Amino acid sequence: MVKVIFLDIDGVLNSNFWNDSHQREISDGTLIDEEKIKLLACLVKKTNSKIILHSGWRTWFDSELKPLRIEAKKLIQLLEKEDLRIDGLTPDLTTEEIRKTKKFSLVKADEILLWLKSHNDVTKWVVLDDLDLHNIQVEQHQVKPDQTVGLTAQDVEKAVKILLG
Repeated sequence: MVKVIFLDIDGVLNSNFWNDSHQREISDGTLIDEEKIKLLACLVKKTNSKIILHSGWRTWFDSELKPLRIEAKKLIQLLEKEDLRIDGLTPDLTTEEIRKTKKFSLVKADEILLWLKSHNDVTKWVVLDDLDLHNIQVEQHQVKPDQTVGLTAQDVEKAVKILLG
């Protein structure tokens, strides 16, 4: 029985509270909130789930999940402090136009469904993402943190219900 958490980073492990006045720190990875990592750790341990990165941050890792940028390395270090690891990445279906306009939400659901199609051992899954993913099937599995706050204990409770329900 394999359970999976599709993890977005921005708006989940940090918040727009920081984006407004600290854009540089967000983009260099220094403002991942360690309290949000602890909440994620609680979710992973309660549900015995694997983490699949479906954030734009996934482009900062190679095919063997080794960090290619300092931001990714810092994320890995913070996860490791809580005995967490990234177990996989969703495929990248973005186009040049999507990257230019930053409308990643248009393909995120398709990326998740494509990943699930090639991993039929997954029995339960949840999506932690602050964006509207434009897909009813995926939205039924989504916990949508408030991007101005990031992941909360209440979000973790909802995710636990989805994964253990």
